[in-house]
Amino acid sequence: MAVKIGLLGLGTVGTGTAQILLDPTGRNPLLEEITISKVGVRSPDKPRQVELSEGVITTDLESIVNDPEIAIVVELLGGLEPARSLILQAIANKKHVVTANKAVIARYGDEIYEAANEAGVYVLLEAAVGGGIPIIKPLKQSLGANRIVSIIGIINGTTNYILTKMTSDGADFGEVLAEAQQLGYAEADPTADVDGLDAADKIAILASLGFAGRVKREDIYCEGIREISATDITYAEQLGFVIKLLAIAQGTEGENSQQLELRVHPTLVPKNHPLASINGVYNAVLVEGKPLGQVMFFGPGAGAGPTASAVVSDIMNIVAILKSSGTNNNLDPLLSCVHQHFCQITPIEAINTRFYARFLTKDLPGVIGYLGTTFGDHQVSLESVVQIGFQGELAEIVVVTHYVREGNFNTALDEIRNLEAIDSIPSIVRVL
Repeated sequence: MAVKIGLLGLGTVGTGTAQILLDPTGRNPLLEEITISKVGVRSPDKPRQVELSEGVITTDLESIVNDPEIAIVVELLGGLEPARSLILQAIANKKHVVTANKAVIARYGDEIYEAANEAGVYVLLEAAVGGGIPIIKPLKQSLGANRIVSIIGIINGTTNYILTKMTSDGADFGEVLAEAQQLGYAEADPTADVDGLDAADKIAILASLGFAGRVKREDIYCEGIREISATDITYAEQLGFVIKLLAIAQGTEGENSQQLELRVHPTLVPKNHPLASINGVYNAVLVEGKPLGQVMFFGPGAGAGPTASAVVSDIMNIVAILKSSGTNNNLDPLLSCVHQHFCQITPIEAINTRFYARFLTKDLPGVIGYLGTTFGDHQVSLESVVQIGFQGELAEIVVVTHYVREGNFNTALDEIRNLEAIDSIPSIVRVL
C-alpha cells in the first residue's frame, strides 16, 4: 500500500519536491510507494510548474495535518508561524514530519522534538542546513562514533556570493548586494542573510546534533558582513587571507563537549585552509572529530533541486521504516532526537581568538608605539603591525594579533579609541 504524504507549501522547494515524487523513473523504486495526497497553498489559482490531480490542492492547511490517511507531513512554508503550530498539530496526530525550516527548528526544536519523542514520530530536517549537502544524517549516523571537536561552515550562499564578488571585482558591499538582488541570489530584504541570522539558525541545528545537546538560539553571537569593505578584502589578500562568513561551533579546550563556543561572524581565513576556496553560492561544512580527524561536506547550498533532493531523501527514510516495521512505536535513535540537556555556551568575551584591526591615525610620531603599549597593557600580543599607507592626511595601520581573550582585546580597543592620535577604527575582523 502506498504511503500518503501531505505537502505544506508549493513554492520553489515544494515544487521541486513534487516533481521528484511524481517522476520516479530511474530513481529509487521506493519513490513509487509514495503518493501526494494533499498540497496546502495560500493561492490556489497561481500558475504552477507541476501538474497535480484535481482536488489535491487546498488552502485548508489544517485539513492536511488532521487527515487520518496522511502518514507524513512535509512542511515547506518557511517562517515561524503557522509552520510551528502546524508541525506540532501534525505530531499530536501521530504524523511524521519532514521540514526544510531552519528558523522554526533553531528556535522551537526543543518543543518540537519533545512532542515528537512523546508521540513516537520522526522529525527529519536534512534540507534545513546546506541545501542538498548531506550533513544532518552524517552527524547523526556516520560520524556518531566520533567525539566532535568542531563544526565550521560556510552555510549561507548569499553572503558567500557577495564576499566572492567583492574579492574578484574589488567592489564594495552595497554594490555587490544590489547585483545579488537583481540575480535572485539575495532577497529584497537581505537582513537574515547579510546579518548572519540565517547562518546562526543553521549552526544552532548542527551544533545540537554534533555535540548532543540542545542549543538556545539567542545564545549564539551573530555578526554579519555589512561592515566588510573592499579595502579590508584587499589587505586580507596581501596578508595571505580571504574573508568568509563562518559559522563556528567548537568544544571549549579542556572542558567537556557540553561547553561550546558558538558564533557567526566574518573571518579572515588562511588561503591554504579548505574553506578558503569555497566560492560563489556554494556551501561547505568542515567537521573535526576524534578519532576521524577532518572531513568536509561541499555542494550547492540552496535552490529547488538540491533542497528538494534532501527533502525527498528524508521522506524516503521514513517510508522505508514504515514499510519494514509497520509501526510508529519504536523510534530509531539514530534518526530521532533524544538529547535533553542544554549546552553551555561560552560568552563571546571569554573566547580566545585572533584579530585583524585597521586604524586610521593622525600622522604623529610614536603612534605604532602607543598601539603596542596599550595592547600590551591588556595582555594582547601582536603578531604584526604594518603602516599600509595614507587616506588623505591620515595614516592607515593594520594590526594582526596572536590568540587573545576577546574581552581583553575589546578593553584595549576602548582605551585606544581615546588616544589623541586615533581618528577611527574602520574595521575589526576575527582571524581563523
